[in-house]
Amino acid sequence: MSTLAMNSFAMNQAWGLKNMFSALTSLPGAEAPVVNPASDDMPVAPPRRCRAITIAGGKGGVGKSTVAVNLGMALSMAGHDTMLLDADMGLANLDVLLGLSPARHIGHLLDGTCSLKELMLPAPHGLKVIPAGSGARRLAQLDTREHAAVIRAFDELPDPPEYLLVDTAAGVSDNVVMFAAAADDVVLVVCDEPASLTDAYALTKVLSRDFRVRRFHVVANMVRHAGEARQLYEKLARVCDRFLDVALDFMGTVPYDEHLRQAIRRQSAVVDLWPASRASRGFKQMAGVVDTWGEPQRSGRDRIAFFGGRAAPDGVGKGW
Repeated sequence: MSTLAMNSFAMNQAWGLKNMFSALTSLPGAEAPVVNPASDDMPVAPPRRCRAITIAGGKGGVGKSTVAVNLGMALSMAGHDTMLLDADMGLANLDVLLGLSPARHIGHLLDGTCSLKELMLPAPHGLKVIPAGSGARRLAQLDTREHAAVIRAFDELPDPPEYLLVDTAAGVSDNVVMFAAAADDVVLVVCDEPASLTDAYALTKVLSRDFRVRRFHVVANMVRHAGEARQLYEKLARVCDRFLDVALDFMGTVPYDEHLRQAIRRQSAVVDLWPASRASRGFKQMAGVVDTWGEPQRSGRDRIAFFGGRAAPDGVGKGW
């Protein structure tokens, strides 16, 4: 493609992104009516604040996506308006785990051909899924402005969910750390493998050093018993306490359960298929923990964030 053609494509993409944000802000309910506090009208309740929770871990294969799907489903089954964002841009799999068939992905959002609301896929129990693209190499190479554009798109939702769960890719690339740093909470998923703990520590180090993320929640996945889960948490907590200025808390345990493996093969959430299974009980307990966290604290945050209210970037510079 010639330089002139590439520049023209980039301009069209930036124009499409601006139109996307303009269209979203014009949707019904995007702007709340102003009520005079001195009038006799009924007082208007403050807008509901969405809590964004990133599910991360550093190493691939520790079960981040499985935790994201089942925790999201458990929250939805408990009556919470919950949304899942697949932030593993080049190797998306949330749609596969839930047996969904997306016709569009995040790339279409960025080039302005659809809105975030139009991307949403309905899943059981009212759960909503925002799919990324699988096998889309371009999506795996998003630059900082494009990551920021995806994050800022959630500011324009006319009716934001109560919980947004963000399933990240493996590693410590920009595609991981920027989405993790943009959330209110970071959940680290670890399992009983040395590489799992070292990679979780590496991700914690990057997020604390470069983005000043100070609090992390730890989930022990695929463990044989509660003692093993506690040992995994304590190993990670000891090294973090020694070398990093962070606080870790133990969020919960997902025990090894054949029902979970069967649910994955059947492209469903285990909490939906076998709600009384050991794994399901673990996910439901974690959903209960999340529900005790209260309102997210965003005052003083100096980085781009989900539902943070900063202006979106003007555009992006590469085609799909």
